[in-house]
Amino acid sequence: MGKKKKHSPYALIVILFVTAAAILLVRHFHIKNFHVIEPGVLYTSGQPRGMDYTRLLYKYHIGTIVNIRSASEHREKNWYNEEVTWVRNNGVKYIELPIRRDNYFPDKETQDEFLAIMADKENIPVLIHDGSGESRVAIMAAVWLVRGSRLTMEQVKLTAEKIKEEPLVESEIRFIQGLYKQNRNNMEAIQ
Repeated sequence: MGKKKKHSPYALIVILFVTAAAILLVRHFHIKNFHVIEPGVLYTSGQPRGMDYTRLLYKYHIGTIVNIRSASEHREKNWYNEEVTWVRNNGVKYIELPIRRDNYFPDKETQDEFLAIMADKENIPVLIHDGSGESRVAIMAAVWLVRGSRLTMEQVKLTAEKIKEEPLVESEIRFIQGLYKQNRNNMEAIQ
């Protein structure tokens, strides 16, 4: 029988240190629920933190951050001051389009304002975020995808589900269908 090797306590400490460093590094460069909707045009995420902003600027060249969190959410964990300070120091535009958590379907005015932001080439690329980067940003991305692209209902639905990381609920599907109907009516009115 072979002898069992005893491991040095220093080796265990080194392994724990390397593991902890790797975990911190991954979190340090990981933007919560980040999605590329159209490269160089529109990105979605949860609330960026710390070095996320630097990554957004240097890797994705974000020109405008659209925050759709409601005013009551601004007091959570001091993220608001960090974000506002960072955008001011780095020449990134910052726009608030508050949408409530409990009723996250944007009204026509909010939709039009977001589409105007997206239509202004000076704002591109745009990052739209809320706290989690799920339902609210999925719906706002759908607004832009329906009104600003030639995607089918199924393609828009799949993109929204990818952002949410779960299937759309019936009210979300009806909302997107309503966007298509509204878009069709607008096109008919123009002709």
